[in-house]
Amino acid sequence: MMDWTDRHCRVFHRFISRRALLYTEMVTAPALVRGGALHLLDHSPQEHPVALQLGGSEPEELAQAARLGTEAGYDEINLNCGCPSDRVQSGTFGAVLMKHPQTVVDCVTAMKRATDTEITVKCRIGVDDQDAEAVLPDFLARLSDAGCTRIAIHARKAWLQGLSPKENRDIPPLDYDLVLRMRAAFPDLHLSVNGGIDSLAQAEDFLLKGLDGVMIGRAAYHQPWEVLGRADRLWGDAPDQTREDVVEAMLPYISAHLAAGGRLHQVTRHMLGLYAGRPGARKWRQILSTEAHRDGADTGVVERARDAVLAEAV
Repeated sequence: MMDWTDRHCRVFHRFISRRALLYTEMVTAPALVRGGALHLLDHSPQEHPVALQLGGSEPEELAQAARLGTEAGYDEINLNCGCPSDRVQSGTFGAVLMKHPQTVVDCVTAMKRATDTEITVKCRIGVDDQDAEAVLPDFLARLSDAGCTRIAIHARKAWLQGLSPKENRDIPPLDYDLVLRMRAAFPDLHLSVNGGIDSLAQAEDFLLKGLDGVMIGRAAYHQPWEVLGRADRLWGDAPDQTREDVVEAMLPYISAHLAAGGRLHQVTRHMLGLYAGRPGARKWRQILSTEAHRDGADTGVVERARDAVLAEAV
């Protein structure tokens, strides 16, 4: 979700779901440790529970980054072993680490020594011409032996050459059955599935099949109400809340952002999908898209967009 989500998006999503665990976009350990870019750790109290997703391959550097994440107050530190982008590969981050399981073990071990915050991993089922049936269980066994007990598995291989990051989300076939077999093979691990999940109903089905969690990215971004707005009932928590309540909750946050020198569109670009599937959704997107970029745009734009939706619903 690099270049998609940020702290404003997470606050918005938190106002929709009180329970879902939110993740940051990937932050590289070198940027924090060598570059001193500690602003990348900024987040709001409203976001919790929230996990910091790190990219890196040097154990001590990741250990320092994990320590910084703990000091910043994150609830979990996640090591990304799944991103296939060229930029990430060039730094030996992300999915390329599936080819170097001992490096991942060394990184996780160093991170666990550096902090008491839980260290988790997100991975693929394999990369390139690896035999996923052999690679994935070995990878999970090594992580388990290193004391990592929570792993999210993107149920596709990543092709490091020949496919773009977008194509890597769509073209390699999904192998959910392999992930489910890992659930049976590693009963002591907390395993989540990721990849191609586009509805809460599909997520519920995976939970009923025994998986411990489901990670949803773009579907939650494009249709936040359909996914996150109903997610809390999985915990038996069904708050009496409407989309309009979410808009109202966002207004003070937006006002504070504007008062600090921010721009309206920096927040509202993440809110475009709130009314997806509801009459007036097009008007909502149109008003926010055209007016939020204007100089002096304030919360009145959001209120006008909300009112336009309500007018169409009458």
